[in-house]
Amino acid sequence: MHSRLQELKKEEETLLKIKVMLQDQLNRLKFEEGALKSIINAQTDEGASQRSSPETEIFNQGFSWGAGSSAYQTEGAWDKDGKGLSIWDVFSHKKGKIQQNETGDASCEGYYKVKDDISLMKELKLNHYRFSISWPRLIPTGIKSDHINEKGIQYYNELIDHLLENKITPIVTLYHWDLPQVLQEKYGGWQNISMVNHFNEFANLCFERFGNRIKYWITFNNPWAHAKVWHTYDIQWRAKQKGLVGISLSGDWGEPVDISNQKDIEAAERYVQFYLGWFATPIFHGDYPQVMKDFIGKLNSRKSVQQGLGMSRLPTFSPQEKSYIKGTCDFLGVGHFTTRYITQKSNPSGRGSSSSYFTDRDLAELVDPRWPDPGSEWLYSVPWGFRRLLNFVKTQYGNPMIYVTENGVSEKMLCTELCDDWRIQYFKDYINEMLKAIKDGVNVKGYTAWSLLDKFEWDEGYSERFGLYYVDFRNKNKPRYPKASVQFYKRIISSNGFPNQREVENWRRKAVETCSSSNQLLAAEEQRSTAANILRLIHDPLTSHMEMVTEIVVPTVCTLSILLSAIFLMFLLRRRN
Repeated sequence: MHSRLQELKKEEETLLKIKVMLQDQLNRLKFEEGALKSIINAQTDEGASQRSSPETEIFNQGFSWGAGSSAYQTEGAWDKDGKGLSIWDVFSHKKGKIQQNETGDASCEGYYKVKDDISLMKELKLNHYRFSISWPRLIPTGIKSDHINEKGIQYYNELIDHLLENKITPIVTLYHWDLPQVLQEKYGGWQNISMVNHFNEFANLCFERFGNRIKYWITFNNPWAHAKVWHTYDIQWRAKQKGLVGISLSGDWGEPVDISNQKDIEAAERYVQFYLGWFATPIFHGDYPQVMKDFIGKLNSRKSVQQGLGMSRLPTFSPQEKSYIKGTCDFLGVGHFTTRYITQKSNPSGRGSSSSYFTDRDLAELVDPRWPDPGSEWLYSVPWGFRRLLNFVKTQYGNPMIYVTENGVSEKMLCTELCDDWRIQYFKDYINEMLKAIKDGVNVKGYTAWSLLDKFEWDEGYSERFGLYYVDFRNKNKPRYPKASVQFYKRIISSNGFPNQREVENWRRKAVETCSSSNQLLAAEEQRSTAANILRLIHDPLTSHMEMVTEIVVPTVCTLSILLSAIFLMFLLRRRN
């Protein structure tokens, strides 16, 4: 009898496993069906838009075309001319934090190449250039009353003046992640409310010294600090300087996996609200998005109850704070790169479970394996998501003035490649979707390609490259070489859009032809560099085998690859002619 009961129990367990497997397969089928619906919907929308578009696609007169950078990622000169330490100077010097233990100590040496880089911008025919001001370069400790570094002031004066002399409008970001290290050590960084006043003093110094020439200021994504700076400018400087103060926020688009499933629709809405809305909604409406308050912002909210918390993890604004923050945005900067499919997923959030921004959202992010992926694991090319995000901003926030402050694509490859056809395709498709959004009535005034140069990419070091211009970081002079996308973007700027499909394809062909000669030039330079490395290693018997591989073998293989690519391309072009 006992053995029979055990057999029945085993059979029951087996049936339960089969049930779980069948349910898993059913869920997978539902997901695939929903994803197919969403893909068909996206393709239908895009196809309909293309059919309704005229052959000539030109932007409004006065539309501004630009490129961008940030201080820590490009300037170098990390400890020169009185600059103080930033949190990234310290962090990148810790072994194991950055790929290959690289740092931004020298980066592109932009601090010493102002005129050279502005010549590149002039060649591109840029209307504007977005850059950030290094807080510790101006105020080494971050505390204005301690010391102001006049050499730092001089550097940015020269940069601004040279831009204006070349009819390039400067768009200045006041904070791009390089907090003065002293403020981190003394106050714990941005978690301390006193930081708002220190940031406001830094911003006020910038308004005082540069505001007579700067008409576009970008703060950063702390609503309270942003509002404080906006009010300072509004009260003290606006009437005299007649500039604008905005904020730049990142936002990827979230598309429901199943457009007929209400839970997926709500999950996709949460994705965008937790991403872009977290900071935009307080600035435009005075409070956090309702869905964030419902999930985590109340003592009786879903997550707070499940986690047994005595207080909410989402701060609350007082009526006075809501009034102070609301409306503090002369324009909205939008940084956008990619899209995700979103489906509902309930994350565990009971007592003892880990809580975070990601688990709070109760959703899963998915990608279509057919989306183009040039190498960076997070960045897929999904142009139609850009148009939807811009329309979301229009609907949610009353159609504010928008400047696209970051949009571009990286590559992650060991060998040098200047013929970046995938970047040309990305720019073409995303700029086209932006134009469609403008035709939808979205108030987009300018576009900033990210980025002007290859640069230090935070924890990825120099392994990812976003630049229109290739930078040879192994060469102490950090020479710049134009990629094919330079010629393509230049023609978009000159035409203020796309004249017709045939002409655009002609642009692409000529851009690729041009990059082959640049590849040959770079290959010759790398051959010289490799020879120099061989001589150095011959005289250094203690050099490791690993260094020999990375500094000789890899560049040699890359050089040969470049030469073979150039020969093959020339053969194809001659054959075509």
